[in-house]
Amino acid sequence: MKKLVFKYHMHMGILLSFFVGLIVLSCENNRNQGEYAPELDNRTLLKSKLKDFRVAIPEVELNMIKQGLVDIQSLDSTIVVDLKYSSTDNFLNKNVYQGMRRAYLQPDVARRLVKCQRYLKSIEPEYALVVYDATRPNSVQQIMWDALDVSFEEKIRFLSNPRYGSVHSFGAAVDVSIVDVYGVELDMGTEFDYMGELAYPRLEQQMLKQGRLESYQVENRKLLREVMAQGGFWVIQTEWWHFNAYTREQARERYSIIE
Repeated sequence: MKKLVFKYHMHMGILLSFFVGLIVLSCENNRNQGEYAPELDNRTLLKSKLKDFRVAIPEVELNMIKQGLVDIQSLDSTIVVDLKYSSTDNFLNKNVYQGMRRAYLQPDVARRLVKCQRYLKSIEPEYALVVYDATRPNSVQQIMWDALDVSFEEKIRFLSNPRYGSVHSFGAAVDVSIVDVYGVELDMGTEFDYMGELAYPRLEQQMLKQGRLESYQVENRKLLREVMAQGGFWVIQTEWWHFNAYTREQARERYSIIE
């Protein structure tokens, strides 16, 4: 029995020595490659990591990061992001964001959106803002402009001419709604991106009188506007979901357009 115990311990010792050797060898290799070298410039390490990271994220997103835009959820993870143009669930029926899953805004605009979210949570803890679009490169704006097959007069009701740039393209506008604790959007009377008078905030009372909107739908829109006003956003008059932080002229003075 003593011999068996001795052999067991001897075998275990050999195995342990083997694994320790592997670990030491791995660390030595890493040390030789500079991973643990204290004299290695941190910026070099960062560039190395970023190089590996770039493979995993779309070029359109990298461009936003390079220009100093902020991932909204890095400031407040309770904000829901459902980028419609990173799917086929949009009027284009086309993914134009290369599968990007994060929403980006200018840093000060992102902080203002966080303020809106915190206000919403303070009055309705089970609700959350859901972002359908944030910064939209002007190249994507051009794709949308070209794809919309309506008259020029009709087109400018729903899209900014890419020649001048959308406020979205400066990182200073956001398309939002509100979802409940189950992720179900509050009924706003139309879907996101609905192109028609039913989506016009300025015609809500008229639509209400005509029975084309219900009172609770209008109240939901009012709640959204109240929440967004806490961060200094205002709604445009043809889309209940679109909120600007600045006018186009103000945005142009403050930021560069995202191409």
